[in-house]
Amino acid sequence: MQDNIQVGRAAGTVGGMTLISRILGFARDTIIAMAFGSSMAADAFFVAFRIPNMQRRLLGEGAVSAAFIPIFSETLNQRGEKEAWVLAGNLLNIFLILLTSLALFLILLAPWVVMAFAPGFINNPEKLELTIALTRWMAPYLIFIGVGSLLMGILNTFKVFAIPAAAPALLNVSIILSTLILAPQLEEPVMSLAYGVLAGGILQVLFQLPAVFRKGLRWSPNLNLKHPDLIKIGKLTPPIVFGMAVYEINILIDTLLASLLEEGSISYLYYGNRLVQLPLGIFGVALGVAILPTLSTQAARGEFAKLTQTLAFGIRLILFITIPATIGLILLRYPMVNALWERGQFTEVSTHGTANALLFYSIGLCAFAGIKVIAPAFYSLKDTKTPVKIGVYSLILNVVLNLILIGPLGYGGLALATSLSAFFNVGMLIYQIRNRLGLMGGRRIAISIIKYSFSALMMGIAVFWAREIFFSTNSATSVKITVLFALIALGIGIFTFISKLMKIDELDFVFKITGLSKEKNN
Repeated sequence: MQDNIQVGRAAGTVGGMTLISRILGFARDTIIAMAFGSSMAADAFFVAFRIPNMQRRLLGEGAVSAAFIPIFSETLNQRGEKEAWVLAGNLLNIFLILLTSLALFLILLAPWVVMAFAPGFINNPEKLELTIALTRWMAPYLIFIGVGSLLMGILNTFKVFAIPAAAPALLNVSIILSTLILAPQLEEPVMSLAYGVLAGGILQVLFQLPAVFRKGLRWSPNLNLKHPDLIKIGKLTPPIVFGMAVYEINILIDTLLASLLEEGSISYLYYGNRLVQLPLGIFGVALGVAILPTLSTQAARGEFAKLTQTLAFGIRLILFITIPATIGLILLRYPMVNALWERGQFTEVSTHGTANALLFYSIGLCAFAGIKVIAPAFYSLKDTKTPVKIGVYSLILNVVLNLILIGPLGYGGLALATSLSAFFNVGMLIYQIRNRLGLMGGRRIAISIIKYSFSALMMGIAVFWAREIFFSTNSATSVKITVLFALIALGIGIFTFISKLMKIDELDFVFKITGLSKEKNN
């Protein structure tokens, strides 16, 4: 129970910081939507931003930590801090070399990279050139987000979660300020977004460095490619990156195919995915980041029974959160898009397109989050091959479903294919980890799902009724936003009330770690 409390509190810390970042992210997207809507410039930026943003999600949301934390923890506990810091410094130098090379590679080959990711732009030279310019300016961001992810792994190992979780907010602040201040001064206003991305990456590194130095890191130019622990990390990292990259690759494939559809399709998918990323980042990614150090410690000690219990707890907790979140996103998709973004260049057509994309992405929310929680169990056991194999099958399935669904559903079919392939991915992960660890309390999980679903259904009925009565697209923006948040609060309140009546354990746990329970924590 104590391990669960530690995981829950860490997840709460990460989730809280992520919430702040995501709120700023919505402010960022609102400003971008007002300035650029679903125009040619917006499509160009979203394609160019896809590459560094994909690396941010891969490295910044767990890939480096999944490979680094188990080995760094082992070195720290078995051979002491001095050896651990030698390993960290050595890895930092290698990161700087590899990421700088990657950034230069992207700058030089930007035209071919853009044409590969958005072949539909080839017939529009102006759009293609703009995307290439944006890509080149944002290429150095890869260096800073990679270094920042390593600093995050170091801090998380020492159970410092707030600082690295807060760092991404600086990216959003930087983009907001660049758009408001620089865009009006530039001949090509959308270039301000690229400048903001680059500045945000630099700030994220600078924000974490003081805390890492306080823990004991001292930089030196030493480079030892034959360090045994470094070799272990090197073997673990590529499959982990690919395993975590499946969702991002699926989104990338969506973007590629959407470039062949009507103008604005890429923007609809981007904005729709952004709304799904809110609960996914606050809860799914946060719990995945928080649970890995505990799972790694349990695996290192051979406490596999505890590891299984911790994982089962993580699955129940993430479903408790994402099932009602899925219902809420589906029911409130149009009010959300309309209230948050429909103004300026973001028209009613953009709202309908984004809401449609959001519908199909929302279907896969539980699966997206489940992958974030279950995959760390494999990484804690130093098993990177299984998630990769499953990821490959999931990727193939996504491509097949894309080709099937793009005809009848257009860009909506691309989003639906991503969701369906995610369910296949998480289902296979659960099947394989059960074979590895044994029973995980499947009966209890199944009963919990029924309870969560009933509570979410009651919530959905009330939210649907209130939406039809109180939300109007003709109202002032301030009124629409107020009503939207009132509907969200109503949904949370009803779900909490029904869950309390049904004596759902996860609700009591949430109350306990947030201090809302009268029961004292041991």
